[in-house]
Amino acid sequence: MTDLASALYRGVVVHQRVRPRRHRLTYRVFSLLLDLDELPRLGRALRLFAYNRFGLFSFLDRDHGPGHAAPLRPYVENQLRRAGIDLAGGAIRVLCYPRILGYVFNPLSVFFCHHRDGALAALIYEVNNTFGERHSYLIPVVDAAPGPIRQGCTKRFYVSPFNPVEGTYRFRVEPPGDRLALVINQDDAAGPVLHAAFRGERASLSDRALLAAFVRYPLMTVKVIAGIHWEAFRLWRKGLRLVDRPAPPADAVTIVTPATPSTPGG
Repeated sequence: MTDLASALYRGVVVHQRVRPRRHRLTYRVFSLLLDLDELPRLGRALRLFAYNRFGLFSFLDRDHGPGHAAPLRPYVENQLRRAGIDLAGGAIRVLCYPRILGYVFNPLSVFFCHHRDGALAALIYEVNNTFGERHSYLIPVVDAAPGPIRQGCTKRFYVSPFNPVEGTYRFRVEPPGDRLALVINQDDAAGPVLHAAFRGERASLSDRALLAAFVRYPLMTVKVIAGIHWEAFRLWRKGLRLVDRPAPPADAVTIVTPATPSTPGG
C-alpha cells in the first residue's frame, strides 16, 4: 500500500531533567503516524493491525480525545471549529504509540491537522498522565511555510509527580516527512526544567514493517509505562519529592492563541 499517508517512524526518545537534579534517559521506540480517514482501510488490509478491535497492533478511537468509541475526526473538527479553524475536509493525522497485544500508554500524542491544500492548520498536543487523566493543547499554525514549526503555551496540566503545574512549554516540530522531530522544552520562572525529544525515520506501514517492529521493540508499550515508573523511582532516590496533584482543567482542551506567528526555520 504505497499510496498511504500513514507510516511508521523508528527512532529515539530522549528525556533530560535539568533541575533540581540532573537526570537523563534514552529509549529506542517507534511511533505510528495514522491518517484518521485511512484507519478503516488499514484495519482491513493489514493482517497485523486492527482498528477498534484486538490485534497484535491496534488503534482504538477511545484511547484518544474524549475516550469514546466514536470516530475521532468529528471530535477533532469540533475542537478546531472552537478555535475558528475549518479544515474543509483536510487530512488529520495522529502520531502515537499503537496498542501492542491490547496495551498502550501514550504520554504524548500529536494531531497534525491540515487544510485541504495540505498546509498545516493546527497541532493538537494530547497529554496523558499516569493517573488516567488527559489534557490537550490546540495551537494554530500561523505560518505553515516549509521547515520546523515553533510553538509555545502555558502548562496547565499535571504530568510528572515531581513537577508543579507551572511554567511554559516550548515546542519545535519538524512535520512528518522522510524524518520527523518533536522537541519539547519546559521552563519555569528560574529557567529550563526539562528537555524531551523524539526523532524518527519513516518506513512504509506494512505487515512486514510491523512484524519487524514487534521483533525489534518487543512489548514496547509495556516498557513505556514500566520505564516511567522506574525513572520516577530513580528520581525519588535522588532526593526529589512528590508534588500534590491538582484537579485537571475543567475544559479538556486548551485552545492557545499564539502571541507571535509559529516560526518556520532552524
